[in-house]
Amino acid sequence: MANKNKTLGEFIIENQEEFKYSSGELSRLINSIRLAAKVVNHEVNKAGLVDILGTAGDQNVQGEDQQKLDVYANEAFINTLTNREIVCGIASEEEDDFITIKGRNEKNDNKYVVLIDPLDGSSNIDVNVSVGTIFSIYRRVTPSGSPVTLDDFLQPGNRQVAAGYIVYGTSTMIVYTTGHGVNGFTLNPAIGTYYLSHPNMKFPENGNIYSVNEGNYVHFPQGVKDYIKYCQKEEENRPYTARYIGSMVSDFHRNLIKGGIYIYPSTSKNPNGKLRLLYECNPMALLTEQAGGKASDGYNRILDIQPTELHQRVPFFCGSINMMEKAEEFMRNAK
Repeated sequence: MANKNKTLGEFIIENQEEFKYSSGELSRLINSIRLAAKVVNHEVNKAGLVDILGTAGDQNVQGEDQQKLDVYANEAFINTLTNREIVCGIASEEEDDFITIKGRNEKNDNKYVVLIDPLDGSSNIDVNVSVGTIFSIYRRVTPSGSPVTLDDFLQPGNRQVAAGYIVYGTSTMIVYTTGHGVNGFTLNPAIGTYYLSHPNMKFPENGNIYSVNEGNYVHFPQGVKDYIKYCQKEEENRPYTARYIGSMVSDFHRNLIKGGIYIYPSTSKNPNGKLRLLYECNPMALLTEQAGGKASDGYNRILDIQPTELHQRVPFFCGSINMMEKAEEFMRNAK
């Protein structure tokens, strides 16, 4: 039974000893993400009332139209993290390059870098569908006091010290891990406090939901086509239910709670897939594994991939372990 009275702040303090580096700093970092999430949540919830819907007229580094709320969320997270004197660098989906942050006295002695997708699923904003924020936290690899470099960001996912997402939906939730399981906290908007609502979240081993954009079916690899046909067959406990929101955070969150698989494969148009390794796939993969699920590119563990560029894309499969193993079997057989 969840302790519905335990706040996120209390939970962080109680579990500081789980963090083997400097727990006070990680606590402040999670707290600053919590604060920025409240600010963004406030804007998302009034998006239909004021002039922040639609595109900002610019494209981000990915060539996608930047929504006005994308830009707002990006600035909210960057400003909050910068002002807290904890991170030495930030990489964002909305920025071409990483941002260097100097601490007090112009020194680069902060220990952490944060990679963030400030507003995932932003094409859904205008139609009032849940969107989210995804974040990934690493310890820097360059010496303290020196300028942060690209090497600090190009670390494999298995070196993440924390990762999580915020879903701005019917209720706003923060779901995160520091490598000791996954916990979810729901915002009480009346008092602005997050409460532990989903302790020790686990993917069911089996699920009956598959989440994939079947509109791209003709462009999918044969293994994915075969797996989709398997999901649709009237056998055993199938056909499975197709559920696809188009907001990765929302699709992932549903599958984590109900059991399912999320697939964003390579296509003939996008041979490397579309999702970004560093600030979408790695954090979701860490959460998946910490919740007893599995995450891969169809063949290899996501968290073991050595990144080579900041905005690198990879095919992404994650979810309930038995569904994942079946999907990977189809991928191997079709190779």
